[in-house]
Amino acid sequence: MSRGALWRLFYRASLGDHAYKFLFEPGPEDEAVALDCETTGLDPRRDDIVAVAAVRIRGNRILTSERFEAFVRPEDSQAGAESIKVHRIRQRDVADALPMRKILPELLRFIGGRPLVGYYIDFDVRMLDKYAMDLIEVKLPNPQIEVSALYYERKYGNAPPGTVFDLRFDNILSDLGIPPLAAHDALNDAVMAGMAYLTLRDMKTRGARIRRERMGQGPPPPTGG
Repeated sequence: MSRGALWRLFYRASLGDHAYKFLFEPGPEDEAVALDCETTGLDPRRDDIVAVAAVRIRGNRILTSERFEAFVRPEDSQAGAESIKVHRIRQRDVADALPMRKILPELLRFIGGRPLVGYYIDFDVRMLDKYAMDLIEVKLPNPQIEVSALYYERKYGNAPPGTVFDLRFDNILSDLGIPPLAAHDALNDAVMAGMAYLTLRDMKTRGARIRRERMGQGPPPPTGG
């Protein structure tokens, strides 16, 4: 048994509410969920979610008709000026929304056991995990598919030392020929991550790589939220 399977068994045994045991069952074959959260900041320990969106991927299609999206009323923090500049979600925009602890059950049922796709998806999952720990007493067990890692492998996996690598989301979309939607909108970001995932998955299947042009050292810092 693989280490990942052992961890899934451990977390399932620790599950506080067995109504959510479906999270530990494999999702439908060849399905995934692209996910994005907009947040009050970039610290999962003290910041909160203000918007969340998820869209199902089946085969080579992004099913925008099968989506989940919600504004979220933060309970422990408020969006600062800098984060509002990014996602343009003000306190009054979420004043009548439900808190994440009320939204999470429906989101988890939408996701099920499907893998989660995203750009710096680990950040989004860590944001959700703190609410999941209160609800089901375990972190989300879903496999994660990181778009920037797939992109890195297709473009920089065989790069010589000293190659500059740029993992910014807009650069990934440009390299893949994906037309950008309005950025820092949870649903748009989830859809664009899904499009990048399908494109990169197809490239890997065909053995195709992305052309490199620049040389130098060091990556830019990641952005999220």
